[in-house]
Amino acid sequence: MKVLSFDFLRPLMLLCVLFATGGMTVHQMVYSRSWHEPLEVLIYPINADSSLITHNYINTLSTDTFAEIDEWFAAEARRHQVSIEQPVSVRLGKRVESVPPPLPLDQGVLHTVLWSLKLRLWVFLNTPDDESNLRRVRVFVAYYEGEDDKPLAHSIGLQRGLIGVVNAFGHKQQTRQNNIIITHEILHTVGASDKYNFFGGPEFPHGYANPHRQPLYPQRYAEIMVGRIPTSAYTSYMATSLKSVRMNTLTASEIAWYD
Repeated sequence: MKVLSFDFLRPLMLLCVLFATGGMTVHQMVYSRSWHEPLEVLIYPINADSSLITHNYINTLSTDTFAEIDEWFAAEARRHQVSIEQPVSVRLGKRVESVPPPLPLDQGVLHTVLWSLKLRLWVFLNTPDDESNLRRVRVFVAYYEGEDDKPLAHSIGLQRGLIGVVNAFGHKQQTRQNNIIITHEILHTVGASDKYNFFGGPEFPHGYANPHRQPLYPQRYAEIMVGRIPTSAYTSYMATSLKSVRMNTLTASEIAWYD
């Protein structure tokens, strides 16, 4: 009797997992973008650098820390004439003691798929599915003490799995900018795309909160999927809070905000 080798079983097992997660993904995409009731968002803080400063900052966090995210979504829903009064409900989850798997250096398809599966396994092990995730976004915020003038790694929002991984500075003065990044990644999980150019600045017209403004510059607000306020065709600066950020009509259509 011929025994199947592990080299054959491994891709077969991978295909089975992909089919199973693919079916779940379709349901998540439908339910998370229905907007008949608030989309639940759980924030899981992580002390990513094991720093005492980061530890102490995480101890100050509460659901109220993220209340402006709820308020921003509600205000934008009114502005886009979406009927739901509270599109998103954010609350603080438990602290997670391990860090998620890093993005692979090789961005090839196979490495990306394997990383995605590793991430989903890590998410399951750290936040067991005790309730339906069809309308629940889990955002893991890895806080760092950080170094001056040294940027953190990119944050990620995945529509497949409704998972966000945010890298943020664990300092009180950074809280409001952290909320911009968290909001940005939440929107990725429900279908919004990035709208910055090759250099990281706002792409015209899609990366502008108001591409029809006259005069065009300076813009008053940043578009949420860029986070930078254009002052000219070549210059922009980072918004400091969600009060300086808007969602344009393209982003609204990408997340199915239409009555």
